[in-house]
Amino acid sequence: MSEAMIRKQIYLPKRQNILLKRLANQRGVSEAEIIRQALAREAEAPNPLQDSEKAFAQMLAFAEARKAKYADQGEPFQWNRNELYEEREARWFKPEAEK
Repeated sequence: MSEAMIRKQIYLPKRQNILLKRLANQRGVSEAEIIRQALAREAEAPNPLQDSEKAFAQMLAFAEARKAKYADQGEPFQWNRNELYEEREARWFKPEAEK
């Protein structure tokens, strides 16, 4: 072995335990080696938060571009939550007089 090993004890659900045993048997390696390989793959995987930050930056840039495009159109539309609910309820529920 190239470096000293440190013993770890983990708990797995029954389904994952069966899968671990099956993978180790199919590949002809120990269960510990399967876990080490999975950990190595996880460490090499791209960070999803970086992708999220990039996506957020793109959304923000889009919003800023839209804001700039319509900046000279006068006052922005003002609304409140109750008006939105009233409009929605008007579509969903008929007034008592129409029933």
